[in-house]
Amino acid sequence: MASTTVVLPFALPPAELAPELSRNLQAPALATLLSRNNWLKKHVIGDDSRILPHEAWLARERGGLAAAVMQGFGLAPKEGYWFVVHPVHIQLARNHLVLADSRRLRLDEADARVLFELSKPFFDELVWGDAETWFMRADDWHGLDAASPDAAMGSNLADWMPLGPTSLAFKKLQNEIQMLWHEHPVNEARQQRGLPPVNSFWMWGGASAGPAAKAGAPARALSVAGAAPSWLAALAAPGGKATPGEAGTVVLPQLIPAGAGNDWGAWLGAMQQLEHDWFAPLLAALRDGRTSDLTLILSSREGWTEIRTSKPALRKFWRAPNLKNLTQ
Repeated sequence: MASTTVVLPFALPPAELAPELSRNLQAPALATLLSRNNWLKKHVIGDDSRILPHEAWLARERGGLAAAVMQGFGLAPKEGYWFVVHPVHIQLARNHLVLADSRRLRLDEADARVLFELSKPFFDELVWGDAETWFMRADDWHGLDAASPDAAMGSNLADWMPLGPTSLAFKKLQNEIQMLWHEHPVNEARQQRGLPPVNSFWMWGGASAGPAAKAGAPARALSVAGAAPSWLAALAAPGGKATPGEAGTVVLPQLIPAGAGNDWGAWLGAMQQLEHDWFAPLLAALRDGRTSDLTLILSSREGWTEIRTSKPALRKFWRAPNLKNLTQ
Protein backbone atom coordinates (compact mmCIF):
# COMPACT_ATOMS: atom_id res chain seq x y z
CA MET A 1 0.00 0.00 0.00
CA ALA A 2 1.13 3.53 -0.74
CA SER A 3 2.02 6.31 1.64
CA THR A 4 1.13 9.55 -0.11
CA THR A 5 1.93 13.20 0.57
CA VAL A 6 0.08 15.92 -1.35
CA VAL A 7 1.39 19.50 -1.26
CA LEU A 8 -1.21 22.19 -2.00
CA PRO A 9 0.30 25.69 -2.19
CA PHE A 10 -2.24 28.44 -1.39
CA ALA A 11 -4.90 25.95 -0.32
CA LEU A 12 -5.39 28.07 2.83
CA PRO A 13 -7.00 31.42 1.93
CA PRO A 14 -6.66 34.51 4.16
CA ALA A 15 -8.48 34.08 7.47
CA GLU A 16 -10.90 36.92 6.74
CA LEU A 17 -11.97 35.28 3.45
CA ALA A 18 -11.90 31.61 4.49
CA PRO A 19 -15.49 31.37 5.89
CA GLU A 20 -17.12 32.83 2.78
CA LEU A 21 -14.94 30.85 0.38
CA SER A 22 -15.64 27.65 2.31
CA ARG A 23 -19.39 28.27 2.07
CA ASN A 24 -19.11 28.62 -1.69
CA LEU A 25 -16.88 25.58 -2.20
CA GLN A 26 -18.63 22.29 -2.91
CA ALA A 27 -15.92 19.81 -1.93
CA PRO A 28 -17.31 16.91 0.14
CA ALA A 29 -14.26 14.70 -0.45
CA LEU A 30 -11.86 17.40 0.73
CA ALA A 31 -14.12 18.11 3.72
CA THR A 32 -13.91 14.44 4.73
CA LEU A 33 -10.12 14.31 4.34
CA LEU A 34 -9.69 17.49 6.40
CA SER A 35 -12.11 16.54 9.18
CA ARG A 36 -11.54 12.83 9.72
CA ASN A 37 -7.85 12.98 10.43
CA ASN A 38 -5.64 11.34 13.02
CA TRP A 39 -3.04 14.11 13.20
CA LEU A 40 -3.01 17.86 12.56
CA LYS A 41 -0.28 20.41 13.10
CA LYS A 42 -0.11 24.08 12.12
CA HIS A 43 3.21 25.70 11.25
CA VAL A 44 3.61 29.47 11.24
CA ILE A 45 6.58 31.09 9.53
CA GLY A 46 8.22 34.22 10.85
CA ASP A 47 7.40 37.67 9.55
CA ASP A 48 10.97 37.90 8.26
CA SER A 49 10.62 34.96 5.87
CA ARG A 50 11.26 36.00 2.29
CA ILE A 51 10.03 32.84 0.61
CA LEU A 52 6.55 31.31 0.66
CA PRO A 53 5.76 28.43 3.01
CA HIS A 54 5.47 25.79 0.28
CA GLU A 55 8.81 26.95 -1.12
CA ALA A 56 10.36 26.67 2.36
CA TRP A 57 8.88 23.16 2.72
CA LEU A 58 10.31 22.08 -0.64
CA ALA A 59 13.71 23.61 0.16
CA ARG A 60 13.81 21.68 3.43
CA GLU A 61 12.78 18.43 1.76
CA ARG A 62 15.27 18.83 -1.10
CA GLY A 63 18.21 20.18 0.87
CA GLY A 64 18.37 23.55 -0.90
CA LEU A 65 16.40 24.74 -3.90
CA ALA A 66 19.07 25.93 -6.32
CA ALA A 67 21.02 22.66 -6.17
CA ALA A 68 17.87 20.55 -6.50
CA VAL A 69 16.49 22.59 -9.41
CA MET A 70 19.84 22.41 -11.20
CA GLN A 71 19.83 18.65 -10.87
CA GLY A 72 16.36 18.61 -12.40
CA PHE A 73 17.80 20.37 -15.45
CA GLY A 74 20.58 17.81 -15.68
CA LEU A 75 23.18 20.16 -14.20
CA ALA A 76 25.45 18.98 -11.42
CA PRO A 77 28.06 21.56 -10.37
CA LYS A 78 30.48 20.11 -7.84
CA GLU A 79 31.35 23.35 -6.09
CA GLY A 80 30.20 26.89 -5.49
CA TYR A 81 27.15 28.69 -4.14
CA TRP A 82 24.31 29.03 -6.64
CA PHE A 83 21.07 30.96 -7.08
CA VAL A 84 18.04 30.40 -9.28
CA VAL A 85 17.72 33.31 -11.74
CA HIS A 86 14.62 34.46 -13.62
CA PRO A 87 14.38 37.14 -16.31
CA VAL A 88 11.51 39.39 -15.18
CA HIS A 89 9.48 42.50 -15.86
CA ILE A 90 9.53 45.28 -13.25
CA GLN A 91 6.87 47.95 -13.63
CA LEU A 92 6.09 51.30 -12.06
CA ALA A 93 2.96 51.44 -9.89
CA ARG A 94 2.16 54.98 -8.73
CA ASN A 95 5.21 55.81 -6.63
CA HIS A 96 7.01 52.49 -6.32
CA LEU A 97 8.30 49.57 -8.38
CA VAL A 98 6.50 46.23 -8.59
CA LEU A 99 7.67 42.81 -9.73
CA ALA A 100 5.12 41.59 -12.30
CA ASP A 101 3.79 38.04 -12.51
CA SER A 102 6.42 36.13 -14.50
CA ARG A 103 3.77 33.66 -15.68
CA ARG A 104 2.53 36.42 -17.99
CA LEU A 105 5.96 37.21 -19.43
CA ARG A 106 5.69 34.68 -22.30
CA LEU A 107 9.42 34.72 -22.96
CA ASP A 108 10.40 32.31 -25.74
CA GLU A 109 13.73 30.53 -26.02
CA ALA A 110 15.05 32.61 -28.91
CA ASP A 111 14.61 35.94 -27.10
CA ALA A 112 15.80 34.48 -23.79
CA ARG A 113 18.98 33.13 -25.41
CA VAL A 114 19.87 36.57 -26.76
CA LEU A 115 19.48 38.20 -23.33
CA PHE A 116 21.27 35.31 -21.63
CA GLU A 117 24.35 35.45 -23.89
CA LEU A 118 24.44 39.24 -23.60
CA SER A 119 24.49 38.98 -19.81
CA LYS A 120 27.03 36.17 -19.28
CA PRO A 121 30.15 38.41 -19.08
CA PHE A 122 28.63 40.31 -16.12
CA PHE A 123 28.32 37.19 -13.93
CA ASP A 124 31.02 35.05 -12.35
CA GLU A 125 29.20 32.11 -13.90
CA LEU A 126 25.78 32.02 -15.55
CA VAL A 127 24.23 28.70 -16.61
CA TRP A 128 21.23 28.10 -18.86
CA GLY A 129 18.33 25.99 -17.64
CA ASP A 130 15.55 27.10 -19.98
CA ALA A 131 13.99 30.34 -21.17
CA GLU A 132 12.58 31.28 -17.75
CA THR A 133 15.10 29.66 -15.39
CA TRP A 134 18.84 30.29 -15.30
CA PHE A 135 21.45 29.79 -12.57
CA MET A 136 24.20 32.05 -11.30
CA ARG A 137 27.23 31.24 -9.18
CA ALA A 138 28.13 33.77 -6.48
CA ASP A 139 30.34 32.18 -3.83
CA ASP A 140 30.71 35.42 -1.86
CA TRP A 141 26.92 35.90 -1.60
CA HIS A 142 26.35 32.97 0.74
CA GLY A 143 24.70 35.16 3.38
CA LEU A 144 22.32 36.93 1.00
CA ASP A 145 18.65 36.54 1.98
CA ALA A 146 16.76 36.67 -1.31
CA ALA A 147 12.99 36.59 -1.72
CA SER A 148 11.19 34.32 -4.15
CA PRO A 149 9.42 35.99 -7.09
CA ASP A 150 5.98 34.80 -5.95
CA ALA A 151 6.59 36.21 -2.46
CA ALA A 152 7.67 39.59 -3.85
CA MET A 153 5.13 39.79 -6.68
CA GLY A 154 2.74 42.73 -6.60
CA SER A 155 4.25 44.45 -3.53
CA ASN A 156 6.55 47.43 -3.18
CA LEU A 157 9.80 46.00 -4.51
CA ALA A 158 11.86 48.03 -2.06
CA ASP A 159 10.54 45.80 0.74
CA TRP A 160 11.66 42.60 -1.02
CA MET A 161 15.14 43.38 -2.26
CA PRO A 162 17.81 40.93 -1.05
CA LEU A 163 19.19 41.55 2.43
CA GLY A 164 22.67 40.89 3.70
CA PRO A 165 26.28 42.04 3.50
CA THR A 166 26.42 41.68 -0.29
CA SER A 167 23.06 43.31 -1.07
CA LEU A 168 24.78 46.34 -2.62
CA ALA A 169 26.72 44.06 -4.95
CA PHE A 170 23.43 42.52 -6.07
CA LYS A 171 21.90 45.95 -6.73
CA LYS A 172 24.97 46.96 -8.76
CA LEU A 173 24.73 43.81 -10.88
CA GLN A 174 20.98 44.23 -11.31
CA ASN A 175 21.42 47.85 -12.45
CA GLU A 176 24.07 46.78 -14.99
CA ILE A 177 21.76 44.16 -16.47
CA GLN A 178 18.82 46.58 -16.54
CA MET A 179 20.89 49.10 -18.50
CA LEU A 180 22.13 46.34 -20.80
CA TRP A 181 18.59 45.20 -21.65
CA HIS A 182 17.00 48.66 -21.77
CA GLU A 183 15.74 49.39 -25.31
CA HIS A 184 17.44 46.25 -26.63
CA PRO A 185 15.97 45.10 -29.99
CA VAL A 186 14.54 42.01 -28.27
CA ASN A 187 12.49 44.22 -25.96
CA GLU A 188 11.51 46.65 -28.69
CA ALA A 189 10.17 43.72 -30.72
CA ARG A 190 8.33 42.34 -27.68
CA GLN A 191 6.60 45.65 -27.05
CA GLN A 192 5.55 45.82 -30.70
CA ARG A 193 3.89 42.43 -30.15
CA GLY A 194 2.10 43.76 -27.06
CA LEU A 195 4.37 41.91 -24.59
CA PRO A 196 6.07 43.47 -21.56
CA PRO A 197 9.80 44.11 -21.86
CA VAL A 198 12.20 41.84 -20.03
CA ASN A 199 13.88 44.63 -18.12
CA SER A 200 15.55 42.96 -15.11
CA PHE A 201 16.41 39.68 -13.43
CA TRP A 202 15.49 38.18 -10.07
CA MET A 203 17.51 35.65 -8.08
CA TRP A 204 16.64 33.49 -5.08
CA GLY A 205 16.87 29.97 -3.64
CA GLY A 206 20.58 30.12 -2.85
CA ALA A 207 22.24 26.80 -2.02
CA SER A 208 25.64 25.16 -2.12
CA ALA A 209 26.44 22.77 -4.94
CA GLY A 210 26.36 19.08 -4.20
CA PRO A 211 23.77 16.43 -3.36
CA ALA A 212 20.37 18.07 -2.93
CA ALA A 213 18.66 15.73 -0.49
CA LYS A 214 17.58 15.99 3.11
CA ALA A 215 20.42 14.99 5.40
CA GLY A 216 20.15 11.51 6.82
CA ALA A 217 17.33 10.27 4.58
CA PRO A 218 16.81 9.57 0.88
CA ALA A 219 14.53 12.00 -0.90
CA ARG A 220 11.02 10.69 -1.52
CA ALA A 221 9.89 10.48 -5.11
CA LEU A 222 8.35 13.83 -6.00
CA SER A 223 5.89 14.56 -8.82
CA VAL A 224 4.30 17.79 -10.02
CA ALA A 225 0.80 17.41 -11.46
CA GLY A 226 -0.35 20.45 -13.38
CA ALA A 227 1.08 23.50 -15.11
CA ALA A 228 4.00 24.82 -13.07
CA PRO A 229 6.93 27.20 -13.49
CA SER A 230 9.94 25.37 -14.84
CA TRP A 231 11.91 25.60 -11.58
CA LEU A 232 9.14 23.72 -9.78
CA ALA A 233 8.64 21.21 -12.58
CA ALA A 234 12.39 20.49 -12.47
CA LEU A 235 12.08 19.19 -8.90
CA ALA A 236 9.92 16.32 -10.12
CA ALA A 237 11.47 12.92 -10.68
CA PRO A 238 11.58 11.96 -14.37
CA GLY A 239 9.00 9.42 -15.38
CA GLY A 240 5.29 8.98 -15.72
CA LYS A 241 2.34 11.12 -14.88
CA ALA A 242 1.38 11.46 -11.21
CA THR A 243 -1.90 9.82 -10.24
CA PRO A 244 -3.95 10.16 -7.02
CA GLY A 245 -2.92 7.70 -4.34
CA GLU A 246 0.46 6.61 -5.64
CA ALA A 247 3.41 6.42 -3.24
CA GLY A 248 5.58 9.48 -2.80
CA THR A 249 5.02 13.22 -2.80
CA VAL A 250 3.00 15.15 -5.36
CA VAL A 251 2.81 18.94 -5.64
CA LEU A 252 -0.43 20.37 -7.06
CA PRO A 253 0.41 23.90 -8.33
CA GLN A 254 -3.03 24.76 -9.71
CA LEU A 255 -3.84 27.25 -6.94
CA ILE A 256 -0.58 29.23 -7.09
CA PRO A 257 -1.48 31.80 -9.79
CA ALA A 258 -4.82 32.65 -8.18
CA GLY A 259 -3.50 32.62 -4.61
CA ALA A 260 -0.37 34.64 -5.35
CA GLY A 261 -2.44 37.11 -7.37
CA ASN A 262 -5.28 37.31 -4.80
CA ASP A 263 -7.84 36.20 -7.40
CA TRP A 264 -10.18 34.27 -5.12
CA GLY A 265 -12.85 33.71 -7.75
CA ALA A 266 -10.29 31.84 -9.85
CA TRP A 267 -9.13 30.09 -6.66
CA LEU A 268 -12.64 28.72 -6.10
CA GLY A 269 -12.77 27.39 -9.65
CA ALA A 270 -9.38 25.72 -9.32
CA MET A 271 -10.34 24.15 -5.98
CA GLN A 272 -13.55 22.84 -7.49
CA GLN A 273 -11.53 21.16 -10.26
CA LEU A 274 -9.11 19.69 -7.73
CA GLU A 275 -12.06 18.19 -5.87
CA HIS A 276 -12.98 16.27 -9.01
CA ASP A 277 -9.47 15.41 -10.19
CA TRP A 278 -7.68 14.75 -6.89
CA PHE A 279 -9.62 14.94 -3.62
CA ALA A 280 -12.37 12.50 -4.58
CA PRO A 281 -9.88 9.97 -6.06
CA LEU A 282 -7.63 10.31 -2.98
CA LEU A 283 -10.57 9.59 -0.69
CA ALA A 284 -11.50 6.56 -2.80
CA ALA A 285 -7.90 5.28 -2.68
CA LEU A 286 -7.95 5.50 1.13
CA ARG A 287 -11.30 3.76 1.41
CA ASP A 288 -10.39 0.82 -0.82
CA GLY A 289 -6.95 0.35 0.71
CA ARG A 290 -4.76 1.36 -2.25
CA THR A 291 -3.38 4.14 -0.04
CA SER A 292 -2.40 3.31 3.55
CA ASP A 293 -2.09 6.90 4.74
CA LEU A 294 -2.35 10.36 3.28
CA THR A 295 -0.60 13.55 4.38
CA LEU A 296 -1.90 16.90 3.14
CA ILE A 297 0.39 19.93 3.24
CA LEU A 298 -1.87 22.99 2.86
CA SER A 299 -0.17 26.37 2.75
CA SER A 300 -0.96 30.08 2.83
CA ARG A 301 1.34 33.11 2.91
CA GLU A 302 1.69 32.80 6.68
CA GLY A 303 2.47 29.10 7.10
CA TRP A 304 1.19 25.63 6.41
CA THR A 305 -1.08 23.03 7.98
CA GLU A 306 -0.07 19.37 7.97
CA ILE A 307 -2.98 16.91 8.15
CA ARG A 308 -2.64 13.14 8.19
CA THR A 309 -5.45 10.68 7.67
CA SER A 310 -5.93 6.98 7.00
CA LYS A 311 -8.66 4.41 6.41
CA PRO A 312 -9.26 3.92 10.16
CA ALA A 313 -9.52 7.70 10.64
CA LEU A 314 -12.26 7.84 8.03
CA ARG A 315 -14.42 5.78 10.40
CA LYS A 316 -14.64 8.68 12.87
CA PHE A 317 -18.30 9.17 11.97
CA TRP A 318 -18.82 11.56 14.87
CA ARG A 319 -16.72 14.14 13.03
CA ALA A 320 -19.02 15.81 10.51
CA PRO A 321 -17.16 16.62 7.29
CA ASN A 322 -16.47 20.34 7.00
CA LEU A 323 -13.92 22.78 5.63
CA LYS A 324 -13.06 24.52 8.92
CA ASN A 325 -9.41 23.48 8.59
CA LEU A 326 -9.07 25.64 5.46
CA THR A 327 -7.58 28.43 7.52
CA GLN A 328 -4.17 29.11 8.95
